[in-house]
Amino acid sequence: MKTMIRATVAALAISVVATAAEQEAAMAQFSLSSPSFRNNQPMPAKHSCEGADASPALKWEGAPASTKSYALICDDPDAPGGTWVHWIIYGIPASVTELPENIAKTESVDALGNAKQGMSSFGRVGYGGPCPPRGHGVHHYHFRLYALDTDLNLTGRASRHQLEAAMKGHVIARTELVGTYRRD
Repeated sequence: MKTMIRATVAALAISVVATAAEQEAAMAQFSLSSPSFRNNQPMPAKHSCEGADASPALKWEGAPASTKSYALICDDPDAPGGTWVHWIIYGIPASVTELPENIAKTESVDALGNAKQGMSSFGRVGYGGPCPPRGHGVHHYHFRLYALDTDLNLTGRASRHQLEAAMKGHVIARTELVGTYRRD
């Protein structure tokens, strides 16, 4: 009996280690990029409040095969009043591997399999570009893409808190792209 218990415990330990290694490998392969800017480099003005306020095109690859949907959160932790949410989009089907530039600021994005957009800190749906206070220095805009093992049951206009609560326990990989912007 003790031998069988030890064998079972050993098998479970190996399984946990293998699963953790698989998840780590999946996260290492999962990458996010933009044709508009490189990681940790300035974002063009057209993606800011000084330009067209157009969302940047984003592309990703290497998501785990078990991905059912994606969610993206873009925020600025350098904002004077605390982290500022610039964009929330979720319910992106697993078959989608890129977001086009200038996505409409609507709750539902039919061109993306009826993906939904949440509320930004600007108090509106959709992307709101960089708009740091003049002379406040360089701000960093973190585009975090999450691969999920489920389709989220959220309507449009969700807050960051609601999205993060819905994603809890369902994130199987995450990748990030950081753009910078400053207004002098």
